[in-house]
Amino acid sequence: MAVTVNEPRVVIIGAGIVGANLADELVSRGWNDITVVDQGPLNMPGGSTSHAPGLVFQTNASRTMTLFAKYTVEKFLSLEEDGQPCFNQVGGLELATSPERLEELKRKHGYASSWGVDARLVSSEECLELYPLLNKELVLGGLHIPSDGLALAARAVQLLIEKTSKAGVKYIGSTLVTGVEQKEGHVAGVTTNSGNIPADIVVSCAGFWGVEVGAMVGLRVPLLPMAHQYVKTSAIPGHQSQGSSANEAVLPILRYQDQDLYYREHGNQYGIGYYGHRPMPIVASTLGATPEDVHEFKMPSRLDFTKEDFDPAWKLSQELLPVLQETEVADGFNGIFSFTPDGGPLVGQSPTVDGFYVAEAVWVTHSAGVARALAEVLTTGKSQIDLAECDINRFEEVQLTPQYVSETSQQNFVEVYDIMHPLQPRESPRNLRVSPFYFRQRELGAYFLEAGAWERPYWFESNEQLLNELPAEWRPVERDAWSSRYFSPIAAAEAWKTRTSVALYDMTPLRRLEVSGPGAVGLLDWVTTGNVSRKPGAVTYTLLLDEKGGIRSDITVARICDDLFQVGVNGPVDLAYLSREARIQTKNAPEKAVHVRDITGATCCIGLWGPRARDVISQVTSDDFSDKGLRYFRVKKVSIAGVPVTAMRLSYVGELGWELYASAENGLRLWDALWKAGQSHGIIAAGRSAFNSLRLEKGFRSWGTDMTTEHNPYEAGLDFAVKMDKKGAFIGQSSLRDVSKDIVSKKLRCLTIDDGKSMILGKEPVFAGGRSEGYVTSAAFGFTVGKPIAYAYLPSTINEGDAVELEYFGTRIPATVTAEPLYDPEMKRLRG
Repeated sequence: MAVTVNEPRVVIIGAGIVGANLADELVSRGWNDITVVDQGPLNMPGGSTSHAPGLVFQTNASRTMTLFAKYTVEKFLSLEEDGQPCFNQVGGLELATSPERLEELKRKHGYASSWGVDARLVSSEECLELYPLLNKELVLGGLHIPSDGLALAARAVQLLIEKTSKAGVKYIGSTLVTGVEQKEGHVAGVTTNSGNIPADIVVSCAGFWGVEVGAMVGLRVPLLPMAHQYVKTSAIPGHQSQGSSANEAVLPILRYQDQDLYYREHGNQYGIGYYGHRPMPIVASTLGATPEDVHEFKMPSRLDFTKEDFDPAWKLSQELLPVLQETEVADGFNGIFSFTPDGGPLVGQSPTVDGFYVAEAVWVTHSAGVARALAEVLTTGKSQIDLAECDINRFEEVQLTPQYVSETSQQNFVEVYDIMHPLQPRESPRNLRVSPFYFRQRELGAYFLEAGAWERPYWFESNEQLLNELPAEWRPVERDAWSSRYFSPIAAAEAWKTRTSVALYDMTPLRRLEVSGPGAVGLLDWVTTGNVSRKPGAVTYTLLLDEKGGIRSDITVARICDDLFQVGVNGPVDLAYLSREARIQTKNAPEKAVHVRDITGATCCIGLWGPRARDVISQVTSDDFSDKGLRYFRVKKVSIAGVPVTAMRLSYVGELGWELYASAENGLRLWDALWKAGQSHGIIAAGRSAFNSLRLEKGFRSWGTDMTTEHNPYEAGLDFAVKMDKKGAFIGQSSLRDVSKDIVSKKLRCLTIDDGKSMILGKEPVFAGGRSEGYVTSAAFGFTVGKPIAYAYLPSTINEGDAVELEYFGTRIPATVTAEPLYDPEMKRLRG
């Protein structure tokens, strides 16, 4: 939400690499009433920045994180002192010492191509050319990224402080923040041990102290400070080419991820970081006050070295770099920095206190990128890079408990260099959220994966017998080892039965909100692109846009009665957004009060879909489920087997059927009644694997994957959901006035794989004319159409029928841009 005051007073808590960058980014956008306060001395505050080794490896499976890192490199290269930039672009080299890691580097090369980072796969011989000190017997190959390098974080902070101070930013060091003042739900200032600082905006960039700062406004900040080992060796005999600087380096920064290690030069010494030791969680509040005389060997974030934890790393390092056998560990420490439950940073506004923002758990690698993004949000209302993966509000309530944060953050520390499959679930904690159908699903042999703390069935072993009946044209192709992980051919049988008979899908994890009150229709009309003010009984698929026309979310709005709506949204971020808008409207116009309530946990949902769905439903209800009784995209209250149900006629698998909502305590009875009624019609339970395949065959988008705030509705192929001529104005409308699908520069396009069998999973680069022109969003094997399907953003100059190539594990796979949807383009199956 953009700030409306002309010259907002900003207080930034924390003068580390994030806080200093944020001040600079705000100054560059015309804001200068900024105060930065830190509990440590400004020359070395003593947080994670003060001891950061500065290695910047840009390539990440996350596009957002990669773009943050790219900007950090660009900015630090532009920061100079005596003609020397704050970034030493020595390049990065990631090593493979196992066949599995070699394949992982091929995937990472694909990410680099997708996100616009220059990288190349190199042989073991080329690794030795780039890094002659390596043990050639261990190295199988590598990934070389020439633009990676070393960020001189502490120097950069000092230059930024000097630069922004000249522009009017006030820095206050050795001052402890003790509270955040509030007035009518908005921040009013910051309380310190030296007095109060008035503010319209407060941003916590306190790093691993962020938990304590967030608690001052009742915000649970889900991060865990943990210690991470770093050592410097003694001087390497005869190794003098690096010059006299203790930080100077000429060789690439090095990752030995198979053993949880990374390396950099410090002149004629080596720096070694190690993730292979036991997790060492810390409570920041136990570290005491920051001393006035902070220096390299004395700072709150530097704990005593535990040699026994590093002993395995020292042996492994001497094997990889034999030259280290002539050295010893000269200095070591356990440095504190922040981990989160999913490994991402925490960025954004508190859901309950307006004007209080956080930018926490941000490593040096992404610091300038995060700072720019938040500065854009504050000054213009929107970041040019989508922030969904970083949003402070992205976690479910159960994921904010201290127990969950501690266990999962420690797990992320252990797995930080592990090879992770995109579908790989947590091993623990599990069974935190289960639907009322969970035990029935277990009886049917459900294979569960986890997302949003929900247990979600992906297929059912009870359907394995259907593989014997599967027609030849439906049989799944043989997959490679990577794409067959967390997959079963049973999904093909479940897709077949959905298309030809009837299936039950558990849709309970989809978040549901109740929006009510005299201002409900006004609020929803303002925040959505569709006509949601139609008479009760209407269901509208519509979009939430930001002020610039980017897609904040896609939602379904069902009008139950005049002042009551059931709204299907994509997660906690949507809840926070709609709750804030409701709060603003209610405050400004009490006669149009509106209440937003999350009803997900109190309810459940079954998707009953397939050509025989009506045969099943007719046996358990006297309500009219014909086309006349319940048309497509309509809702009504019904009774099914004595269970009160809200029935909506819609389907994301592209078949006749309904989403059936009931209270949680009645869910099991509803499932059992439908299951029993469906036995004579061949009913099955089906999972998310089949669901995703059927969804893509229909061309239905998934928010966060197929579209984000970086895309407008015309680019995403969702312009049908935008009613520019509707009676009232809506957020983002003015930004779309001069946009159409005919003039956008990129579009989400459907691709089919030419050989009918080569699988992809998503995020792979798409090449046209030999150049990387886009990346895959969603992908699946289309069992109905008999070939793999992918969606990708491509330049508008690429047309249907054009040939493209997808890179998968370093291999180019031919594909064709294809008209969509691939299945039932005339919507006859859905509309009946």
